Amino acid sequence: MNQYLIPANSKRSMLILGLFEKTDLIIFGTGIGLTIFMMLIFPKETMQDLLVIFTPFMICGSMVLPVPNHRNMWQLTAHVYQFYSNRRKYYWKGWCVGYVEEAREDAK
Repeated sequence: MNQYLIPANSKRSMLILGLFEKTDLIIFGTGIGLTIFMMLIFPKETMQDLLVIFTPFMICGSMVLPVPNHRNMWQLTAHVYQFYSNRRKYYWKGWCVGYVEEAREDAK
């Protein structure tokens, strides 16, 4: 009998180092590159200057940090960005819309 078992971590074998996808490495590399560029351009006199310089590295590093369900964190980040970057115009029609229109007609 030929019975094959599929290991529980078979999908991890498709990842780079078993943890990262290509997009993760591109994002992390961009953060490192931007940080190195900022280190060459900006003066490093105070602690605040260093914090500003290392911000791209810290943000990109936290985005690709291999935590459980980090794809869910990607989705959350995308939704938060979409919420704050798009215009928000809400059209609300609740249960009292008919009541408000009737009250306006009665007031006339």
